Parts: sequence; structure tokens; C-alpha cells
Amino acid sequence: MEDLAHRPSPSPADAPPAAPSPADPSPGARRRDADGAAVASFVLGLLGLFFFNLVLGPFAVALAAAALLRGTARRGRALLGLALGVADLAVLAVLVAAHGGVSWGFGA
Repeated sequence: MEDLAHRPSPSPADAPPAAPSPADPSPGARRRDADGAAVASFVLGLLGLFFFNLVLGPFAVALAAAALLRGTARRGRALLGLALGVADLAVLAVLVAAHGGVSWGFGA
């Protein structure tokens, strides 16, 4: 039987390379996520002009800001999402001022 006390301990250089952790994505994955956030902010901002502007406007602004901070390749789309999100909130403010609440509908 082999004595374990005299066995040399492995050095860190002998260890296999660590796999990248999911918390630290590669730059390509980060850019793809930022591009997706830019597109999502644009779509949510556009939809927010007509439906649920109280919810979709802030989401569009947050996603656009996240995409811009992560360095998206779709900078124009993120800026449009940001502008549409702010427009959603402006429409909400006008509707609240005109009708005294956030509930509104088409027609008379």
C-alpha cells in the first residue's frame, strides 16, 4: 500500500484550465446580449406608444441604457428604443393630465 504522506502535491500549473463560468460571458456573447437588448428596447418602446405605456416605457428605457452601456453594435436601435421609451412616458403624462388617470380608450 502506498503511503499518502510522501506523495507530492500537485502544483497549480498541473491543474487543467478552468472552464469559463456562466457569470463571466465572452465578449461575443456580451455583444449579442447587448444587441438583443437594443432590439427589445425598440420593440417595447414602439408597443408602449399604444399599449401599457406605464410598464413598457420604463422597460424600454432600461433595456436601451443596458445595451448602450454594454457597447451594442446596434447603437441607433438602442437610441430609438430610449427615445420611444421616453415618448411612452410623455404620452402617459399627457393622458393623465387630460383624463385624470391612467385608464383611457379609443372612441367617445
